[in-house]
Amino acid sequence: MSRIKTLLIANRGEISLRVMRTARAMGIRTVAVYSDADADAPHRRFADAAIRIGPAPVGESYLNIEAVLEAARQCGADAIHPGYGFLSENAAFAEAVEKAGLVFIGPPVKAIEVMGDKARAKRAMIEAGVPCVPGYEGEDQNETKFIAAADEIGFPVMVKAAAGGGGRGMRLVESAMVLPDALKLARSEAENAFGSGELILEKAILKPRHVEIQIFADAHGNTIHLGERDCSVQRRHQKVLEEAPCPVMTPDLREAMGQAAVEAGKAVDYRGAGTVEFLLDSDRNFYFLEMNTRLQVEHPVTELVMGLDLVRLQIEVAEGVPLGLTQSDVQLNGHAIEARLYAEDPAQDFQPATGRIALWTPPKGEGVRCDDGIETGGEVSPFYDAMLAKIMAWGETREIALTRLAGALDQAALLGVTSNQAFLADAISQPAFAAGDATTAFIAETWGEDGYATRPPRPDDAAIAAVLLHRAARKTARTAALDVPDELLDWSSVHPQPSVADFETGMVRVFPQGGEAYRVEIAETVLRIEVIAEQGPQVSLSVDGLPASVVFALTGEERVFVKRGVRSFEFANRAAILKSAGTAGGAGDVIANMHGTLQDIFVKSGDRVQAGDRVAVLEAMKMQHQLLAEVSGIVGKVHAEAGGQLASGDLILTIETEAGDAGS
Repeated sequence: MSRIKTLLIANRGEISLRVMRTARAMGIRTVAVYSDADADAPHRRFADAAIRIGPAPVGESYLNIEAVLEAARQCGADAIHPGYGFLSENAAFAEAVEKAGLVFIGPPVKAIEVMGDKARAKRAMIEAGVPCVPGYEGEDQNETKFIAAADEIGFPVMVKAAAGGGGRGMRLVESAMVLPDALKLARSEAENAFGSGELILEKAILKPRHVEIQIFADAHGNTIHLGERDCSVQRRHQKVLEEAPCPVMTPDLREAMGQAAVEAGKAVDYRGAGTVEFLLDSDRNFYFLEMNTRLQVEHPVTELVMGLDLVRLQIEVAEGVPLGLTQSDVQLNGHAIEARLYAEDPAQDFQPATGRIALWTPPKGEGVRCDDGIETGGEVSPFYDAMLAKIMAWGETREIALTRLAGALDQAALLGVTSNQAFLADAISQPAFAAGDATTAFIAETWGEDGYATRPPRPDDAAIAAVLLHRAARKTARTAALDVPDELLDWSSVHPQPSVADFETGMVRVFPQGGEAYRVEIAETVLRIEVIAEQGPQVSLSVDGLPASVVFALTGEERVFVKRGVRSFEFANRAAILKSAGTAGGAGDVIANMHGTLQDIFVKSGDRVQAGDRVAVLEAMKMQHQLLAEVSGIVGKVHAEAGGQLASGDLILTIETEAGDAGS
């Protein structure tokens, strides 16, 4: 048994901080690694020591095995915790850590190798008697072989990256006609995300539940499961809401799924924390999906209902300590639900967002937990995953947990970057979720083909924003002046003299009425707003006699972010809006909709395209995004090259419309 004294966490953000907090509580010295993009990140400052490992791109920093090992040598680490993501399921990394004489806090290399390859994992599970989805996991990767296998399996099928997860390299294919394109896209995405283009096919089980079993094994032959988590609510095959226990679980089904998960772990001589994922159909048949050989993002909901610290268990198992738990010791207590807060735009098919965080206030309260890795003033970069925080709630019942989570989402304030906060609140309020009936089809069934629509700001939202900008300008002016008495604030010799905010939603005029009251005109609407109290970013107001409470953040005097309830809005003077829109181009311009790498471009100058044609693929935040022509016409000048880095708004190419093309 070897006591770990110094632990290097080979990760960043929320993940790194989560591991560090437990390690520090155990008296273990913590070491952070960071890229140039994370030079001032919270995880770097929280650690006892921090070492730079390279530039911002993950391939040159967090995925650079030699750089991580060199950092471990520099700080004298005894062990490395990979967190989740990055190198956490990289067998070569685990092997290199062990060869360097360090403890790898994770499973044996063999387990990572087998379970990290979906094809090998499925073959191993079939041999171990674990129920599996019908499919093709052969070594022959020829397109013809896949087409023949898909015909035999029967459409629809899922194309999946054999070496990865998280929805990357995954496509739902409805017919043989679109299978070749799906294979090409999935293979390209898999190669870029995981360094391997190997694919498998599986029969698509429509509208299942995604239920996973948390297992734990020590070096003394003990393997147990810690119950299940329901992770059915997903977008782009990536989880959004998770809970424990599963709302439709029965004791018999839990026992059967738990035993299957334990057998899966034993089949590869597992050690440490692992998660066996299953699809559960409407008839309560379950099928092995994959095994994640690491701690899961959603592990806190298990901690909340089990009263355990899974990171502590991981470290103790790595030190050689027996689990100290038997299956009969495992008891569920209450219910826990987790909501993943992402920097993304649900109204734009959940595209990742970037920007500077103007304000971050995590929620607090009874039964509420928030794991984050962000702070006010921090930058959300295009280089890493878009998840910023996990907001969780526990209750004696599912109903109590759901009520507490709704309150936590209302209380949390994330301003300055587009997020899914309002979407999360809407999702948990839907009847299907509230009733525990959500499947993997929940988002599609709830919002349909048109997808989620963001609610636009109302006139009173704009009025409040204009008042806040007016007050900010007044404060700045007063600071610049000397000895201005309160009674002269807002005074003008040409009375009444309004301040004007030219928002994208329209012109807003603010007329000070004396004291803390304002008359606000928006088109034909006139509102009376009075500021009742202001404490930091929180303001209590009266709008035409009705109480209102907002949280706000300012960027200079021309831009304000306003949060009312779970919904947040950005208001800027028209000059700032026009300046930003200057790079957006016209309908014939194809632009980068976010920071990223231009993975591929399919047209050249002189080519004819139709509206809706795919013209390029942009890779950003580990996902590939297809860029489509908005108009029909002839490709004019191409301004970018495949492989090049693009900033949001950069012009890629121009399509010149011909007579009759513009309306086609």
